[in-house]
Amino acid sequence: MKELDLLLIGYLDSRYPGVDAAEQGAFRALLDLQDPVLFDYVTGRERPASEDERRVIDALRRAP
Repeated sequence: MKELDLLLIGYLDSRYPGVDAAEQGAFRALLDLQDPVLFDYVTGRERPASEDERRVIDALRRAP
């Protein structure tokens, strides 16, 4: 899904280098999810169980 790709690339370029290893690992784990699951997280229909994954999703949702 192109929209998700754009959000993920934006996070990777702007935020990923400055976050701790746990959040970087959570970002990598989110990349393994199927697009519909990730889309539900980004749209707020579902929330990840992991706090680190929630931080990544929250950052994605705040992205311009």
